[in-house]
Amino acid sequence: MGGASRRTSRGWGPAVRGEQSNREPVTVERRGDVAWCTIDRPPLNLLDPELIAAVHAAFQRLTADPTIRAAVLTGRGRAFTAGMNVHVLHDLDVPRAKALITSLHAMIASVHHAPFPTIARVNGFCLGAGFELALACDVRVAATSARLGLPEVRVGLPSVIEAALLPALVGPGRAAEMLLTGEAVAAEQAQAWGLVNRAVPMEELDAAVTAMVDKILACGPAAIRLQKELMLRWRYTDLATAIEYGVNAFASAYATDEPQEGARAFLEKRAPRFGNAS
Repeated sequence: MGGASRRTSRGWGPAVRGEQSNREPVTVERRGDVAWCTIDRPPLNLLDPELIAAVHAAFQRLTADPTIRAAVLTGRGRAFTAGMNVHVLHDLDVPRAKALITSLHAMIASVHHAPFPTIARVNGFCLGAGFELALACDVRVAATSARLGLPEVRVGLPSVIEAALLPALVGPGRAAEMLLTGEAVAAEQAQAWGLVNRAVPMEELDAAVTAMVDKILACGPAAIRLQKELMLRWRYTDLATAIEYGVNAFASAYATDEPQEGARAFLEKRAPRFGNAS
């Protein structure tokens, strides 16, 4: 990945592969300019307040680091995350339910609004709030064995918050089917619907994610951040305003030397040599 060696970034919690006791809920491993974030509550990585807070805190720290050019989010074990721990849901009342869903939204929004591209490495079950977390990522690469869905209605709850992103990805009819039946779809079906970008055998998952990341890293770092900002703005505004944002972003790109270097590289028939995002 950009030729950089892997290292664990201090201050982000331990990411030692062999640790089994006192393990942090989320490990963050710095691989060059890319952060690999692993939800570390196997086998199903079920969400609870502690894990929600840990993911939120990890992405707040990453967002504050201008040297991060992309982040990969995945889960340890046989799930990306299979959703909320039902034990947490069992004893809620109205005020506590609102507090929980508000904290969950804040966590998912920290991924959705990260200033760098986010890639969901969907290694297994990706359900409920975990599915919404994957929806909040910019790109999804899934193992063919993975299943993705929103089963909340089967336990008496609607799918909410970032489930609102689903219709734009798969269309209103397919979204309605997933939301109203609670049935999960296989990764290959999800790819056919445009819900995941790639569906590959598990043994090829890391290579597919790495290939996606490397394509992003080959682009201008500042341009990628501008593009990510535009993508977010497009989701929340009308067409005319979205175009206006684009005009401003195009002009802003010339505050860096990336457009000139990109043009020179094209004319000289070579790969561009972009500087650092910072």
